[in-house]
Amino acid sequence: MTPKQIPPEMENHVSGQSNKPLSRPAHALPADTVVRELSTNPTTGLTASEASQRLVEYGANDLGEEEGVKPLKIFIAQICNCMTLVLILALAASFGIQAWIEGGALALIILLNLIVGFFQDLQAARTVHSLKSLSQPTTNVFRDGKTLTIQTSEIVPGDIIDLKMGDSVPADIRLLEVANFESNEALLTGESLPVRKAPASQFDDDTGPGDRLNVCYSSTIVTKGRGKGVVFATGAYTEIGAIAAALKDTGRKKREVTRDENGKASFSAHATKWLLTVADIVGEFLGVNVGTPLQQKLSQLFLYVFAFAVVCAIIVLAANGFDPRKDVIIYAVATAVGTLPVSLILVLTITMAAGTKQMVGRKVVVRNMQSLEALGGVTNICSDKTGTLTQGKMVVRMAWLPGHGTYSVASTNEPYNPTVGNIDYTPVQPTELTAPGEESKSHTINPSEEPNANETLKHYLDIASLANLAVVEKGSKDGGPEEWLVQGDPTEIAIQVFVSRFNWNRMSLSSGPSPRWKQLAEFPFDSDVKKMSVIFQDTVSNDLHILTKGAVERVLSSCSSMEVSGDIVRLDAAAHESILQNMEAFARLGLRVLALASRSPVTGLPEDLSSAINRSDFEKDLVFRGLVGIYDPPRPETRDSVQMCQKAGISVHMLTGDHPETARAIAADVSIIPSQERMKMVRADIADTMVMAAHDFDHLSDAELDALPELPLVVARCSPTTKVRMIEALHRRGRYVAMTGDGVNDSPSLKHADVGIAMGLNGSDVAKESSDIILTDDNFASILNAIEEGRRIFDNIQKFILHVLAANFAFVICLLVGLAFKDGNGVSVFFITPVEIIWMLLVAGAFTETGLGFEQASPDILRRPPHSLKYGVFTPEFLVDLVTYGILMLISILGSSAIVLYGFNSHGLGHDCNSTYSESCEGVFSARSTAFATMTWDFLLFAWQLVDFRRSFFAEIFEKGGGFKAWVKKLWKNPFLFWSVTLSFVLIPPTLYIPVINRVVFMHSPIDWEWGVVFIAVGIFFAGAESYKWAKRVYFRQNVAKEFRKDISDVELYVFGRYMDGSGSSSESGHDGKKC
Repeated sequence: MTPKQIPPEMENHVSGQSNKPLSRPAHALPADTVVRELSTNPTTGLTASEASQRLVEYGANDLGEEEGVKPLKIFIAQICNCMTLVLILALAASFGIQAWIEGGALALIILLNLIVGFFQDLQAARTVHSLKSLSQPTTNVFRDGKTLTIQTSEIVPGDIIDLKMGDSVPADIRLLEVANFESNEALLTGESLPVRKAPASQFDDDTGPGDRLNVCYSSTIVTKGRGKGVVFATGAYTEIGAIAAALKDTGRKKREVTRDENGKASFSAHATKWLLTVADIVGEFLGVNVGTPLQQKLSQLFLYVFAFAVVCAIIVLAANGFDPRKDVIIYAVATAVGTLPVSLILVLTITMAAGTKQMVGRKVVVRNMQSLEALGGVTNICSDKTGTLTQGKMVVRMAWLPGHGTYSVASTNEPYNPTVGNIDYTPVQPTELTAPGEESKSHTINPSEEPNANETLKHYLDIASLANLAVVEKGSKDGGPEEWLVQGDPTEIAIQVFVSRFNWNRMSLSSGPSPRWKQLAEFPFDSDVKKMSVIFQDTVSNDLHILTKGAVERVLSSCSSMEVSGDIVRLDAAAHESILQNMEAFARLGLRVLALASRSPVTGLPEDLSSAINRSDFEKDLVFRGLVGIYDPPRPETRDSVQMCQKAGISVHMLTGDHPETARAIAADVSIIPSQERMKMVRADIADTMVMAAHDFDHLSDAELDALPELPLVVARCSPTTKVRMIEALHRRGRYVAMTGDGVNDSPSLKHADVGIAMGLNGSDVAKESSDIILTDDNFASILNAIEEGRRIFDNIQKFILHVLAANFAFVICLLVGLAFKDGNGVSVFFITPVEIIWMLLVAGAFTETGLGFEQASPDILRRPPHSLKYGVFTPEFLVDLVTYGILMLISILGSSAIVLYGFNSHGLGHDCNSTYSESCEGVFSARSTAFATMTWDFLLFAWQLVDFRRSFFAEIFEKGGGFKAWVKKLWKNPFLFWSVTLSFVLIPPTLYIPVINRVVFMHSPIDWEWGVVFIAVGIFFAGAESYKWAKRVYFRQNVAKEFRKDISDVELYVFGRYMDGSGSSSESGHDGKKC
């Protein structure tokens, strides 16, 4: 990113001031004064028109214009690669010996390659650049009295911002109100510990940034709590912007000089630094240390090819006694050019850019191009449950109050509407609900009348509504019809909807002119303590109450008593066990269970509420009030997606914060683990570890984890540390892991995973920044889409690399074989001319290979194990294919030219046939035409053969329900490839029959009866290719892992059968793609 040109007024800008200066720096003014001077409203925010006007006045909230797409840089990159440099050297050699035709052809081809490559790369770069906006950070702002989510770049001074844990602060903000709010400012101040904020404070004008506790800064991270504030500085006017404006960064890695303990550096240290810097620059110039791993490998391959080209040229010269004759040098140039896969980088760039664009349509945004290559090798997916495997639209299904009974919500299909559905009541507890005859005790109640008759229920509803930040209210969106609008965490929304059924609601209890409750403090939910609490003051009695909700075990650990039928009794061991049993009864129904507790009166709360408050001093001696069971239904497509992953050799693990029984029920529902009946058949040692609580998992040493027959498929009550340990355990087993995450605490696991997947809808900024790809719909099925697309791209990359390298193999060997055939002047005669080779590789090759890059996924792409990460593209099968097809093409080319040259030619090898046409060269020129037509047909038809590595090209004709029409339809499925092949066929005759172009440029002659030889030679190549594919199909049917060719009508038995009898299928693969 290049910093903006700083406007003149920035020269006198004071730290802590706004884009338009306030009367004093924001940290030196009271919060209400900052709000007033910025002409905004702390409740409703700016209006849309005010925000638009300020965006024009103050500019976008960024640190400078993005580098964007630079055409000149792209054009230079077309020249600065090994392939083009070799062509330029060949061009120089051709002009040096006055081989004007060859030189002109090379110049034309270089120019065409640069132009086509430039525009293709420019389009690809623009495509990738356009996708960046889809992963730009967003911010919640209040505008026109509504909460909107907008791109951070659209923030303006005066915007009212809502911040929560995990958010990246979008601008410099004067805090208005906070709840246990801390931010990490190490990026700005170097302070490693989070800073607790105090919005009521004021500081001197010259107070340093690190001591302004009423301000949070752009690009810092909210590590705890939540807050609300007003933006006073954006873009270059922020503290981080002022620093960025003073820096210039080339983006290139800088080598440091090694110094001794006294800070001195020797001459050799400086020399080493400069040598390494030059090596970095040269490596960047040649592309061997920039781009994705595959691009770097191909650039390295090109260096080897370049060296091989030089060796081949030397061999040609040596075979002709290093004679400096023009035709000998032309032969050397032809051999060197024949080794070059000149279109690979171009086609790879186009394919990957098109792949990223296609993924957007499948709800996946690629942030790291390396992950695009890696997705096809994923062997294990570790997924969160809520919102990914499930819908994230939670509904309270049951609520239990000790000694009072159980409430059930039924007949509701609108999760946000508290007026739809029935509430049934039964006096029994959850553990008794399945007992015979208990159903008859249940009856439907009128919820609005229930609290008035029951004090116990009132206490329960107070906690559920007030220890809850969600808002549920009736309103309209953009002037539309009235509907129920919600805002907040899905779990809290579900609870708020439930209490609203009883006409109990946070808004009505704690807001308005004379609210019954006034909030004084908040202890936000934390993934370590797994609970949240609020302290409210009852404005009638003036008593302080602490209200707590959270994971049952964590809340119970803070309770010393419980309410039973209106009485407060001691929470003894028996009562504790009874609560846990009732919790498990809810969990077995697939419900997520939370506990509610409270205590009053509360004492010891400091008068200065902005000071640090130790939550453990207050979250103790609570009174347990009851349980709430929340149902988050699985997404309809999740089960099928999980089973598709399992068929593809990918194990799915669910890592969730829910109770083990809840996790077990949901996991069975979506086929991550066997159903209850099948689970009884699973071997005991597997069943015991298939579902584990994080507490048990974390207490196992690495050696003990490695000794488990299988790692758990479900880990409940999962913490961030547990996720990292799971990834490490999978890595030790040779697995390649994709991990999903959405919270700030998920960033370590996202970074540890081979592919980090963040949630686009509900993910924190930190999680997104730590990820490789983002799911724009937070849907597990989109992960499968990404893997399928990753496999398709990998397959297509293999196809076009094999296509060009096999042709290079055939051309080079053909030319080297030709060294043995010398004309009357004792000079080797080449069977393929330099112009023919260049035409083949660039004119015919570039377009057909791009077409292969656009191939659709093969039907069995998700019935195969993950591809090998040990070999990458160059697998053993690929290398055998390369040699086999290269030999078949070589036999076809040499055979056809030999028949014409020696079977029906009376002129022999003639004289000077490498440089000019004469009657004595007619046989050689006709043989070249035959070889050219043969190799072009082979080359083009080979592209269609590579549509599938193993399936017959004619398979559709002989399949049941197929036929000739189905075969033609297959050819047309990829229009780009179809027209590339067709157009290249059409261009062959002009090169053979147009005078001057044939004998002077291409150095071959028109042919007639030789077409029969061409057809036979091409037929032999095609028959050989089909025979080789048939042999591959036979081999792989006999040797491929059995699980990938079993009947899978019973998917559950297919996947979990090996757990039952110790044999059968396996759904896990390691890095080498083999069964583990």
